Amino acid sequence: MKTVLHKADTRGTAFFGWLHSRHTFSFGRYYDPDRIHFGALRVLNDDIVEPGMGFGTHPHDNMEIVSIPLQGDLEHKDSTGNTEVIRTGDVQIMSAGSGLTHSEYNHSKDDKVNFLQLWVFPKEENITPRYDQKTFKSEDRNNQVQTVVAPDNEQALWINQDAWFSLADINKGLTLDYTLHSAENGVYIFVIDGLVDVNGLSISRRDGLGVYETEKLEIKAGSDSKLLLVEVPMQ
Repeated sequence: MKTVLHKADTRGTAFFGWLHSRHTFSFGRYYDPDRIHFGALRVLNDDIVEPGMGFGTHPHDNMEIVSIPLQGDLEHKDSTGNTEVIRTGDVQIMSAGSGLTHSEYNHSKDDKVNFLQLWVFPKEENITPRYDQKTFKSEDRNNQVQTVVAPDNEQALWINQDAWFSLADINKGLTLDYTLHSAENGVYIFVIDGLVDVNGLSISRRDGLGVYETEKLEIKAGSDSKLLLVEVPMQ
């Protein structure tokens, strides 16, 4: 088993008044040659946007982009005609494919929005851009893994990559096992909240741990914890 640990306080920071962002991997003005990606996972941003503010229209291509609101609601518009509000409990995926433009704004005029945005390199390039989102029940991840993005699961959002995104809420003292889909993959565990032990390694709130060259993870909660697990090809 091999691991790479990214403690929460080592992440890159961007602060523009209306935006406070923490970057697990190199992004924008933050650059660390040792933190470019974890396998096919290229970006993991933890963004807080002030009320009524947001990201103006900007382009993307050939990237799978997943957004997960943790608190508040996010308003999305794109050049393919989608205008949506992504609420806490929802997961959104956008295949930028051959190219599109989009904007993201805090839907509220009163409250901040905090969301995770992750970018994954695609399996096939230049596909027709696509958009999807879905609401997932929180009770379906109580002390179990809830798959929210996958290439092979009709209950999840489809992704143009052999990648699986899962959420799990684990009560203190309980243990979950996660079996990888392929020996060629790795799993990046991001602690949304709490404290967990993964195969003997302890990580806490907003820490990230990449694990690869292993078949299974054993995750034990040291406190009530909320996790995001992202399994991706390492090559």
